[in-house]
Order: sequence, then structure tokens, then C-alpha cells
Amino acid sequence: MLNIVLFGPPGAGKGTQSQKLIDKYNLIHLSTGDLLRSEIAAGTELGMKAKSLMDNGLLVPDEVVIGMIANKVKENKHAGGFIFDGFPRTVPQAQGLDKLLMDLGTEISCMIALKVDDEELTKRLLLRGQTSGRPDDQNEELIRKRVVEYNTKTTPVADYYAGQDKFYSVDGIGEIDEIFNNICAHIDNLKEKQKK
Repeated sequence: MLNIVLFGPPGAGKGTQSQKLIDKYNLIHLSTGDLLRSEIAAGTELGMKAKSLMDNGLLVPDEVVIGMIANKVKENKHAGGFIFDGFPRTVPQAQGLDKLLMDLGTEISCMIALKVDDEELTKRLLLRGQTSGRPDDQNEELIRKRVVEYNTKTTPVADYYAGQDKFYSVDGIGEIDEIFNNICAHIDNLKEKQKK
């Protein structure tokens, strides 16, 4: 099973690349935001717990999010693997995810981080803001804050996977297909190693 954590700051191109990876490697996209919304819509116990926290302006705790991921992984035992988008964001989340996957007889194969410099991200997000309708894509100061927040919070997660020899960095600037081919080269090398 191929389990990829796709990482990168807002505007790095994760959405575009994850769709291409899903199609090529027959993966299931696991976005924590989508999971939360679907569990709430389905009225599950975890969904109701999450909704009551969110309604009170509180963050959904890691164990609730991990529980939702566990449900999704168990529902899709025969998938080629999963692509984790927006999770894990902290080292405790990464550790929780490792434990969950180990209990299910699998593991994270790699973390791929799309590297894009802050100026390019700002430019991309302002451009996206012209069509996305998202207010956080239209305010340069907010964009810069989001990028700093990402860099501060997520660097330890990258270090965590680097410590397991599972971290790969890919230049996120260039043609979409060129970036995709660079990501695939890492994944294909990894799959070759797993065969041995």
C-alpha cells in the first residue's frame, strides 16, 4: 500500500498534484476538512462530537481526527493507498497516524513537500484570489501570515519524517507536468526499493 503525505504551503500546488497522483497510483484522497464535513453530514458519533466542538469555536482534537481517518482506511482496505492532504500538521498527529497505520498493518511510505519560495506563493495566492472568492487569498498581509504559520508549525513534521528517511522535497516551481514527473520519480524509486 502506498501512503503519501503531500505537504506544502498554501498555493504550492498540492490540490493539482494530488489529483494527478490519485489518478496515476489509484490512491484515495484523505483531506481532513472533507472527512470532518462528511462525518458531520452522515451524523456519525465522531461527526457530532466534532460539530459540537466546532460550533463552540474549539479545535477538533487529534484523537477525533485520527478516528475519522481510521474509519476511512478501514472502509477502503483494498485501495492502492492513500494521499494525506492537510494532515498531519504536528508531530503528535504524525505519531498518532503512524500508530494507527501500524495497527492496520501499513505505514506512511513517504512525505513529499512541494517547495515554493514565499514571494512566488504570495503571487500565486493573490492571483488565485481573483477567481477563488476566498478573502484569505486576496489580502497580501493575511497570505504572508499563513505562509509564516505554515513554515513555523510544519517544519517539525518534515523533520519527523526526515528522521525516518521518508522525506522528499520537490521544487514546486515550473510546469505542472514537470513537477508531477519529479514527484513520480521519488515514488517509483520507493516502490522499486519496496519490491526488493
